[in-house]
Amino acid sequence: MRWKTRQSSHDLSTRGMIMGILNVTPDSFSDGGRHAGPEAAQVQAQRLIAEGADIIDVGGESTRPGAEPVGLEAEIGRVVPVIEALRSDWDGLISIDTMKPGVARAALEAGADIVNDVSGLRDPEMIGVCVDSGCGVVAMHMQGEPRTMQMAPVYEDVVAELRDYFAERLQCFLEAGMDPECVAFDPGIGFGKSLEHNLQLIRGLEGLQVGDRPLLIGLSRKSFIGKLLESDRMEDREWPTVALTAWTRESGARIHRVHDVRPNREALRMVEAVMHGVDD
Repeated sequence: MRWKTRQSSHDLSTRGMIMGILNVTPDSFSDGGRHAGPEAAQVQAQRLIAEGADIIDVGGESTRPGAEPVGLEAEIGRVVPVIEALRSDWDGLISIDTMKPGVARAALEAGADIVNDVSGLRDPEMIGVCVDSGCGVVAMHMQGEPRTMQMAPVYEDVVAELRDYFAERLQCFLEAGMDPECVAFDPGIGFGKSLEHNLQLIRGLEGLQVGDRPLLIGLSRKSFIGKLLESDRMEDREWPTVALTAWTRESGARIHRVHDVRPNREALRMVEAVMHGVDD
């Protein structure tokens, strides 16, 4: 299983990747805008890198439930300086977390390698931006849009419906000329799903596989963890996230999007050693 990200190609058959989250928004659900300024963002980026992140995912618009949209220029102004600074002294992978083609284009010009779109590249212009650049793509499933997605989501069979959605998206991308090896999919845990939908998807990850494309999973500090633990404290979600990283890697996820890189990376490497052995 290979994933292409612009200038590089990555074998994910036995070794997964950790994507470190870098929110440069004033209203993110988890870090509350602590990394919103360029200097604070760079400090956080260097921490993620030091802990072993393979990818830094830069986002300038909150997609938490009920979030209000951000204008194009405002979002570009938040993310591009961070990406330029990061690219100037790091040769690792940079992802732009956006639904806007204009933001994606600006981020790619600034040095990003991957477009991570929670809307699944619904906008045909976004597909064109990604095809033209040859970047890596993460297409996520979201029922509805951020402001309304958690208002009573309904599925008859959430795993089957997401698998069909991924198959449809892949066919659309191929028809537009995208290299299939550039594509990864994300089931969008917490994006238009109830607690039970989230658990069904985690249990059914193997059933989401389409076209030998890697799955990215974003479980880090999600609200469903707090519901299950009956706790509102964000710090209480960190070790359950590590447990879920181990579980989902064994179940087929290859890319793990997390806030706390080191413990999740260690869990990933341990599971992979058990699954595949270690190189002599």
